[in-house]
Amino acid sequence: MFREMRRKNQSLSLEECALVLNRGTSGVLALSGDDQYPYAVPISYVYDGAKLYFHCAKSGHKLDAVTRNPKASFCVIDQDQVVPEEYTSYYRSVIVFGTIKILEHEEEKRIAIEKLALKYAPNDSAVNRQKAIEREWEPLCMLEMSVQHMTGKESIELSKARKENHIIS
Repeated sequence: MFREMRRKNQSLSLEECALVLNRGTSGVLALSGDDQYPYAVPISYVYDGAKLYFHCAKSGHKLDAVTRNPKASFCVIDQDQVVPEEYTSYYRSVIVFGTIKILEHEEEKRIAIEKLALKYAPNDSAVNRQKAIEREWEPLCMLEMSVQHMTGKESIELSKARKENHIIS
């Protein structure tokens, strides 16, 4: 169903992919947009080790696209260092494929937004995070992406350096 990576020697393990997703602060969510045009939108997220969560408004292009077709991909770029003298870049990224659903139950929605709030304000107090969530609760919609396939890749230079030094991303 999903294509195999052509350059397998540059692929990241699932553990390394998870590290990239946990480090990242934003990615690009790709959906099937209006008139079959791809719709790719930069967005904040949280990965809990099994699923990705996103927040959005209760109406708009993103929600319309998800409602029409729940299949999506999500890309996080972990590193992109341009090396002009070598005419290349040292990169590392992860792409997740899966399906998205709108969280309808209040408890599911609350758990998801709390994960997101904790990721982006880890040093704030639980009380302050709850106040922020309550302030934004009414217009808030939460999306959950189930992971069906995940792949990561890095430049050959990063791959060689990591293997020589026995480093996990």
